[in-house]
Amino acid sequence: MAFLLLALAAAAVCSALPQGAPTPGPCPSLPASITYAANSKLPDPFKPITGDRISSKSQWSCRKQEMSQLLQRYELGTMPPKPSSVTASYSGSSLKIDVSDGGKSTSFSVSIKLPTSGTAPYPAIIAYGAPSVPIPNTVATITYQNFDIGADNGRGQGKFYSLYGSDASAGAMIAWAWGVDRIIDALELTPDAKIDPKRVGVTGCSRNGKGAMVAGAFVDRIALAIPQEGGQGSAGCWRIADEIQKNGTKVETAHQIVNGDSWYSTQFPKYVDSIPTMPWDNHFMHSLYTDPPRGLIMIENTAIDYLGPTSNYHCSSASRMVFGALGIQDHIGLSQFSHSDHCGFHNEQQAPLTAFIEKFLLKKDTATGDVWKTDGKWAIDESRWVDWKAPTLS
Repeated sequence: MAFLLLALAAAAVCSALPQGAPTPGPCPSLPASITYAANSKLPDPFKPITGDRISSKSQWSCRKQEMSQLLQRYELGTMPPKPSSVTASYSGSSLKIDVSDGGKSTSFSVSIKLPTSGTAPYPAIIAYGAPSVPIPNTVATITYQNFDIGADNGRGQGKFYSLYGSDASAGAMIAWAWGVDRIIDALELTPDAKIDPKRVGVTGCSRNGKGAMVAGAFVDRIALAIPQEGGQGSAGCWRIADEIQKNGTKVETAHQIVNGDSWYSTQFPKYVDSIPTMPWDNHFMHSLYTDPPRGLIMIENTAIDYLGPTSNYHCSSASRMVFGALGIQDHIGLSQFSHSDHCGFHNEQQAPLTAFIEKFLLKKDTATGDVWKTDGKWAIDESRWVDWKAPTLS
């Protein structure tokens, strides 16, 4: 039995590796207690909590799992495994999802708007609340009322918590991501919905931009994430936000965000006043998109200080180094332009968005190119936030 469990664990790790990568052994568990020397610069994504710095691609899958565990332990709360039962039915434009686990059950529905062009089964984008980026007529829109799954302003409320308890550690963003996972379960069960479950993206703006970022990071079946104007906790890092605030800019920080909002773990408030001692920051969340390799295009706005444009740029640039080390730098993009309306869409951002949708959802042989653009006027100084170099991973 012990041998069987070991083999299954190794197989699970192997399944998440980039194609052709050597097979590693089972991944080590996260230590129960972690001490990290205070550092205002971003933690090294290539240095595991224990052991030597990563030098090969075969080691990355375990480091990715470790980063996921860190984010769940400190910031977001636990993402439950797949429930014991998921069933679905499709009628008209409504997809109904029934979920049972641990003797409890709940259900929710999403609406599907099929495209006017293309051939079924279609790619689709799950939109938190409603889409705020242009969705082409070749891609379906799945409208997801995520606040029904986890309440926006009431901790422990919503259909996720009816299954897992109002005292679950998961904040609302993990609950929303869990709902995205169930939507894909349902799409796999209902071919009549005419959606290809292997070509599904997710988008949202503001708090829902943060939510879309989390969903793409923790749901490996998401092919493309398009978080829009999520600011800190999405494109940005908490360490950089703290430094910006010290310089007089009114920006969203970890300390502020836990006061009244239910988006984060019940454990996160313990750490928000000691962010430099945390063995993670949000560039780790971006890095989760690398295994399996998927698309991430961040749509941000330099006109709104509260979004932390400087943090968004430099945090994402650190993540880009991870993608580059793994040979998939074209899988991450940042389009950051000034406009006055929060959750509006600047015309300069259309071409990058189109390129990512074509590559990751329409599966065209489209080059995303070097989608790393900002009209921000600050000094770009990546060394201010990074004291490590990306290795050449073999």
